[in-house]
Amino acid sequence: MGALKMRSSLSRFVAGVAAVLWIGCGFPSIGAQAQTPNYRGIGRSPTAQETQAQDFSISVDGKELPPGRGTAREGAPLFAQKCAGCHGPELQGSPLGPALMGGKGTLTTTRPVKTIGSYWSFATSIWDYINRAMPRNQEGTLTHDQVYALTAFLLFRNQIIQEGDIMDAQSLPKIQMPFRNGFLPQRLEDLPDPRKRGCRIGHCP
Repeated sequence: MGALKMRSSLSRFVAGVAAVLWIGCGFPSIGAQAQTPNYRGIGRSPTAQETQAQDFSISVDGKELPPGRGTAREGAPLFAQKCAGCHGPELQGSPLGPALMGGKGTLTTTRPVKTIGSYWSFATSIWDYINRAMPRNQEGTLTHDQVYALTAFLLFRNQIIQEGDIMDAQSLPKIQMPFRNGFLPQRLEDLPDPRKRGCRIGHCP
């Protein structure tokens, strides 16, 4: 019995030493991690101008829209020059870019076509996306007037505005998109039944 107790005590001692070595050799404890350097003095706070340059998100109500204006007539040649190569001259889409018009009434079918006219809920989102992400590999090169003109052109081609309508910070947020309330069914029974679309195990064709 004495030998067994001694062996048990020795085992606990060895285990304790191993734990100390494990913590001390490359596996710092939480307390040790809290004492690591905080790198004070590295970098600096951005200036107001630098912050403003990165603060270009446009909310759905358009409060952040900048000055500028544009019409569909002005946007047509811009689209042909800067956008048609990816989205097609008739906005029909290509392997390089999705279609930008059409698809109305398809969202409740098994083959929904998501375009500006059939799916986008806010016109301000069009301006925001073009401004921050288009043209591909030339992001940020468009002026505000050009973005307004391209937005107007896309809205016109989707039969949402007239060709001569001026889009600016005041008029753009007032545009009522065809799918404006599409994500908010008024009645519970209006919710689509995924079984009717042939959905199986989380996949809808």
